[in-house]
Amino acid sequence: MSTIQIQLAASTDVGLVRKNNEDDFTVCPDLSAPNWSINETPEYIPLGEYGTLLVVADGMGGANAGEVASSITISTIQEVFTPDKIAEVLKDKSRIASFLTDVVKTANKNIVKHSKEDCSTKGMGTTIVLAWILDTRAYVAWCGDSRCYVFNPNVGFSRLSKDHSFVQELVDKGELDPEMAFDHPYSNVITRCLGDTEGETEPDIRIYQLHDGDTLLLCSDGLCGYCRDEQISEIVLDNQEDMIECKNKLINAALAEGGYDNVTVAMAKVKIPDEAMPEPDMNSTLNPRLRRKGLPRFFFFFVLVACVIAWLYYNGFKIPSL
Repeated sequence: MSTIQIQLAASTDVGLVRKNNEDDFTVCPDLSAPNWSINETPEYIPLGEYGTLLVVADGMGGANAGEVASSITISTIQEVFTPDKIAEVLKDKSRIASFLTDVVKTANKNIVKHSKEDCSTKGMGTTIVLAWILDTRAYVAWCGDSRCYVFNPNVGFSRLSKDHSFVQELVDKGELDPEMAFDHPYSNVITRCLGDTEGETEPDIRIYQLHDGDTLLLCSDGLCGYCRDEQISEIVLDNQEDMIECKNKLINAALAEGGYDNVTVAMAKVKIPDEAMPEPDMNSTLNPRLRRKGLPRFFFFFVLVACVIAWLYYNGFKIPSL
């Protein structure tokens, strides 16, 4: 059994303005025995052999059934992440990224197919962000502006995902200061989503090396679109020992900002003992120029001796002749 432990929390809120919730989410605490629900407790549970999966989808389309698109996405994830398929993928972990890409593309195909068969849902779409916690790594995939953050009390708070949005493109081009992005009038315009028959639906993938005490936070823009990163970070810092309380306070913070959108939060905190951490790859940490030239170890010994002799000479010591 894994010595890594996780604490989970997740829920969604319709908000204070909208009448229906177009967000959807799912969490599977142990993919080796799929049970797509969590019994929220402050207790830690062992990380299973096949890991833990968290998914958030933010549907779009309003009257055109954005909630259908997000629901299709979640059901597709649940159908694909089966123990037999996971076992096949894990025979070669280099296939994980392509597997996640295929999963997202399958969800997109299912949405498009449904919209063609049911004209009342034409134009529906959804974002997606998922995090697959496997051993000491988190495999993050996303399409759209739903986000994945990571917080560690020793390192700080940062985004693991990067929005597929018009505003983010302006930032990338240097045409908009990142500090101004939050209040930009087109901050809700996304450039990539599932269900778009003309645009790009390719997800981005990031592999993140987990550290003891890391907290992963997945959310729809009902949170990050109304609460700045600094506010989110402060809430996580103040409530890092209890994911349930932390999740609830994040949702309440979004509601306090007006609750104009549905808000969904899924969180996972990890405990990783030292013995579970992988050994560093020394070949990747050595100076590559020295590694390519293959300098022998005694070279460094002679450099050290030369430095000692120079120091003795500088300080007036007489070097005996050999």
